[in-house]
Amino acid sequence: MATLMTNLLLTACIALFFVSAATAVGDSPFIIAHKKASLTRLKSGAERVSVSIDIYNQGFSTAYDLSLVDYSWPQDAFDVISGNISQSWEKLDAGGIRSHSFELEAKKQGMFYGAPAVISFRIPTKAALQEAYSTSILPLDVLAEIPPEKKFEWVKVAG
Repeated sequence: MATLMTNLLLTACIALFFVSAATAVGDSPFIIAHKKASLTRLKSGAERVSVSIDIYNQGFSTAYDLSLVDYSWPQDAFDVISGNISQSWEKLDAGGIRSHSFELEAKKQGMFYGAPAVISFRIPTKAALQEAYSTSILPLDVLAEIPPEKKFEWVKVAG
């Protein structure tokens, strides 16, 4: 009896999940964006931040007039070295992916907490622009003082 109730409850939960997923997505675009940032220390002592943002359309229709902006990088703390902090595309088909990247050089030392990038897009059935947000990045310890590595101690411990 307990197994029957468990199976019935599990089946009901699965059915509810599929109904809610179908209702949530409907016949429109569903934009998901993932933002990544990594630090690279140069021999000169400068530090570069490489940023990439991947935009996915997981919905069932095309998104039009996509615009990506990432204003989370203050000009007093970072210089844009290559690329742009904004990008536009005409459309993103259902199931499609767009990627954008740029590189910054840090000017100030300290912890940096970046905000999500903003993606705006148009749906043919709605007049107003829609907005989606990327994931946030993990805190970056920019221009952190790194103690010299003690490679010889690693050999002693391993040996």
